[in-house]
Amino acid sequence: MAREEKEPVRINDVICIRATDKALLCVIGDDEHWIPLSQVHDDSEVYNDTSASEGTLTITAWIAEQKKLV
Repeated sequence: MAREEKEPVRINDVICIRATDKALLCVIGDDEHWIPLSQVHDDSEVYNDTSASEGTLTITAWIAEQKKLV
């Protein structure tokens, strides 16, 4: 039996300050978090470290739980 997929988590007012080939370093609230690109949804407004990469970060529920963002 397949594991039930949870809805993606959307986090507002996120700024990406650094990006690598595999992850984003995001400022969420007062903290910095590395978010694996594999956990970022295609419809996320934050997806790299350009000046336009501010807004709503859309990630899997799994990584949001791991990072204690929910």
